[in-house]
Amino acid sequence: MSNQFDDLLSNIRSCTLCADDMPHEPRPVLQVSKGARIAVFGQAPGIRVHKSGIPFTDPSGDRLREWMQVDETVFYDETKIAIIPMGFCFPGFDDSGSDKAPLKQCAVQWRDQLMAELGNLELILLVGMYAQKWHLGKNGIPAAAKTLTQTVENWRDYGPRYLPTPHPSWRNSAWLKKNPWFEDELLPVMRQRVIELL
Repeated sequence: MSNQFDDLLSNIRSCTLCADDMPHEPRPVLQVSKGARIAVFGQAPGIRVHKSGIPFTDPSGDRLREWMQVDETVFYDETKIAIIPMGFCFPGFDDSGSDKAPLKQCAVQWRDQLMAELGNLELILLVGMYAQKWHLGKNGIPAAAKTLTQTVENWRDYGPRYLPTPHPSWRNSAWLKKNPWFEDELLPVMRQRVIELL
């Protein structure tokens, strides 16, 4: 890795920009190397990931790996798969007990710098609306639709580099049952692209 990239990652991992906006110490979580060809751009770490310091160490990660049809050895190989949430730290819980939205200042501070260093990415899974709205609509790529469902339904419009998906959370199990085309049409394409790039 270049010194510039090393410095950037060191600055991200030691970032405390959001310290005053969270009920706990910041703990940025990401997995990245310049050589990765596949990336998962998610929302923000949940409480389990905050505790482990490793991305997707929760049931959402199990489902995501099943979607991709990769095992943990491949998934956690940073030279193969980058995992870069929109907010690097767990943002805390809202009044209903759900995770809060990623804190905006994180992406504003770091995302463009990080993307400029990652020229080898050929497949980017945009997991959830926050990643979709940030990354789509630039460089000739159509913008995200008004709803996540519409954006994911339009997945063919964003390829081959970007592939929007719902979040693999258990909270989206009803969405998956209501939208069987996701598993029937999109997942086979995702899996084939993952195989090709690995």
